[in-house]
Amino acid sequence: MQSLSDQQTELLSDLQSDAFKYFVHEVNSDNGLVRDCTKDGWPSSIAAVGMALTAYPVGVERGFITRQEAIIRTLRKLRFFAGSEQSQNPEASGYKGFYYHFLDMQTGRRAWKCELSTIDSTFLFAGMLAAAAYFDHETSEEIEIGKLAVELYSRADWRWAMNGGATLAHGWRPESGFLAYRWDGYDEALLAYILGLGSPTFPLPFESYLAHTSRYEWKQIYDYEYLFAAPLFAHQFSHIWIDFREIQDHFIREHDLDYFENTRRATYTQREYARRNPNQWKGYSEVCWGLTACEGPGPKELTIDGVHRVFFDYVARGVPDGPDDGTVAPWAVVASLPFAHEIVLPTLEHFFEIEVGIDHPYGLEATFNPTFADEKCRECGWLSPWHFGINQGPIVLMIENYRTGFLWNLMRQCSYVIDGLRRAGFGGGWL
Repeated sequence: MQSLSDQQTELLSDLQSDAFKYFVHEVNSDNGLVRDCTKDGWPSSIAAVGMALTAYPVGVERGFITRQEAIIRTLRKLRFFAGSEQSQNPEASGYKGFYYHFLDMQTGRRAWKCELSTIDSTFLFAGMLAAAAYFDHETSEEIEIGKLAVELYSRADWRWAMNGGATLAHGWRPESGFLAYRWDGYDEALLAYILGLGSPTFPLPFESYLAHTSRYEWKQIYDYEYLFAAPLFAHQFSHIWIDFREIQDHFIREHDLDYFENTRRATYTQREYARRNPNQWKGYSEVCWGLTACEGPGPKELTIDGVHRVFFDYVARGVPDGPDDGTVAPWAVVASLPFAHEIVLPTLEHFFEIEVGIDHPYGLEATFNPTFADEKCRECGWLSPWHFGINQGPIVLMIENYRTGFLWNLMRQCSYVIDGLRRAGFGGGWL
């Protein structure tokens, strides 16, 4: 980590502590489920639960929460999942060891007739394994955390989730079976394959990882060559739990870099895209960038200064070919800290100069759009009125990885992650 000024240190500390509060307040105190977002009546997201389970150890280390309170909160979540219904019942919480994307905050049952999600279950399992790695004292409560976490991770049937194909399916619905989409090509599912390969019970075959990487796209955009994915989060989420510095699989070895450097290049490409600003969106600059999957001010079409503009709601925005409607996601910039702090810190300082995140209890707004005018903030335009658990988590966790490497070092102790990496063909560096 570079030497930070007092102002930068305070900025990161405030961002981290404010984001952590989401996982304290947006939680059902009976079952531990974490609200997906702060919209009224919104259900829980299992990915947000995974972020919370990962954030609590950071909270203990930073003094945001006591170890005992973190233990209580962690056990509440793990006991819920251990006791929840796993069956083909359309109102169950999960099936075949995986869980539905969204669960009712009160009952813990499937919400919105959503899909059984392999990727969101992955983030949940990653949180469980992080909790097991951290709470390792010889007490009855911490022993129970480790036992439940491993049992819940181990019962996921990754082979079933392949649905007879070469790669993982995105998900499954009891009414119609498996979704047509699969996790093939570079994206956030890198973590899913590593955890699937590392499973002690139903491991993915090595061939599934080869099939996944066979769809990778190597591109040159501007002056940067890298393994391509358009939105930032696809480059970031697997890195929350795994330190990819100096370790390589067969694909990345052929290009003489690692996934960490790859994400660094993708981050720089984002800044360069905003600097060039080919579509002339208001506000974009070398200190205002960050396109990812996020909420926006749409759906709406407006004519602004004689130009027809189309605005989206939730969509995976990316560079260089879009979609792009002028919406910037500050949380995705924070999550780039470990890879490119030298361009992230000035950008975060700019966000605060234009008053993004001044009035919200959990820090930075999830998104803003300067082109979509709003009298409340002339500089930043439309501000998202909501916070999302899967946005708050990376703020807490990637600030910590940047400052201390705490979570990366913690997950190096997880045998299932190590096994998954080695079975995927990773080697070198700390492996």
